[in-house]
Amino acid sequence: MYNTTRSLFAVLVVLLSATAIVGSASPQEKRAPQTAGVDDTKMGPYRALAQMIFSASQKGDAATAAQLARVLERVWDKAEDYGGDTALAKTNHKLFDEIDKAMDQFVTPLIEYKTKPPDAAKVKAAYNTYLEKLRLAD
Repeated sequence: MYNTTRSLFAVLVVLLSATAIVGSASPQEKRAPQTAGVDDTKMGPYRALAQMIFSASQKGDAATAAQLARVLERVWDKAEDYGGDTALAKTNHKLFDEIDKAMDQFVTPLIEYKTKPPDAAKVKAAYNTYLEKLRLAD
């Protein structure tokens, strides 16, 4: 009985060690280089603006959130819809449409805060969806 227990313990230790080694060898998520907290990727500025918008809305600063949301919307359209050959609308129209719709769902309730206060849970869900869509374009 003692030898069986000892053998099982040894096998368990080997399995746990192997699991730890394999887990530590798995590739880690790549982080984009940043400047002043903004990812140096094509979608980095949009992501940074979205984070600022979401932060302002979480703090209850609806006017700032709305203003920044409008800036995001205009900058996105100018660069990624009408921005020439490198615009996402030209390079990957399907993804452009997905991101554009996700952005609209995020910013529209914030921009229209004066007529209807935005639902915080819906804003958070739309924000997360928008960030996920932006990651697809990086």
